[in-house]
Amino acid sequence: MIRFGNRSIGAGQPCLLVAELGTSHGGDHARAHALVDAACGAGAECVKFQLVHAEEILHPLSGLVELPSGKVALYEQFTALERDLSFYAELKEYAEARGMLFLCSPFGIRSARELRSMGARALKIASPELNHFPLLEEVAGYGLPLFLSSGVSMLGDIERALAITGRERAVLLHCITAYPAPEEEYNIRLLESLRAVLGVEVGLSDHSLDPLLVPLCAVLHGACVVEKHFTLERSGPGLDDPIALPPPAFSLMARRIREAESLDRASAQQMLEQEFGAGRVRAVLGTGVKDLAPSERANYRRTNRSIHARAEIPRDAVIAEEMVAILRTEKILRPGLGPEYLPLVVGARAKRRIPAGEGIVWEDIL
Repeated sequence: MIRFGNRSIGAGQPCLLVAELGTSHGGDHARAHALVDAACGAGAECVKFQLVHAEEILHPLSGLVELPSGKVALYEQFTALERDLSFYAELKEYAEARGMLFLCSPFGIRSARELRSMGARALKIASPELNHFPLLEEVAGYGLPLFLSSGVSMLGDIERALAITGRERAVLLHCITAYPAPEEEYNIRLLESLRAVLGVEVGLSDHSLDPLLVPLCAVLHGACVVEKHFTLERSGPGLDDPIALPPPAFSLMARRIREAESLDRASAQQMLEQEFGAGRVRAVLGTGVKDLAPSERANYRRTNRSIHARAEIPRDAVIAEEMVAILRTEKILRPGLGPEYLPLVVGARAKRRIPAGEGIVWEDIL
């Protein structure tokens, strides 16, 4: 059992419903307050934000990234969303005054330390940061509950992350890193497999469009947390607003999850099959075997973190720590070595010129 504020999370407890507000607030206090109010009214118990410093996430040369809203210069978008820590501290105070739990994602050590300094009671690690090992080592020392999304990850990646964070305070959120995520790829039986194999509490971070099918299947198979993107309207300014749930849809999901929790599994499954069709439900439930979903395979090693050159590194230069960063690669840059190799990269001599932004590979240092 994990304690988050005044809430117990785990077997035998109601599923924690998290409204991922993400960037839907556009950096505006009034809109953020309206989102918190609407999420509270729609049945969410927890609102989640993202503490953005663009340089912790991407290189300025990352180019355009395909999102539900179209191709976006994501570094510039993240830069525009940067706010002082007081912005997030005020949102935490506002949410908690409404009786909501406040959750936020750091994207690097700086943002993690900022969240700790403002008294965060838990942290959420997004899927691309599951292999950001310096970040995981940092937050593991805070003694806080950690919600770890596992999209675009293999079983070995998850095991390595849990070896750093520990299992006793971790909730592993099954996720598919695609926007929108095809419901038939969700493989919901994997929740029980992950709990049995890894010995952690499990939940769902859902990017599918339907407000009911995937979340209800997940609750049926033991999810103790369901997180869904939330927006005031799908035409809103947030990067993920086109796939997010407006208040009526989130409210419907919350109500139906509570109804499903009162049923035994056989009755709940029968209800789902009558509503959605047995074949569709079987497709969502899947095999229970962990693998990359087809829709996210092309993102593996590109959405995840790797070692990149901050600026051009000349041939024969000794690579200092400040010359590199652990970043998401995205589409046009070259992926680098995994973050676990940072101690080998720092102090090595560049065998050839390494262009700014490019991932550092073995041929660059051997």
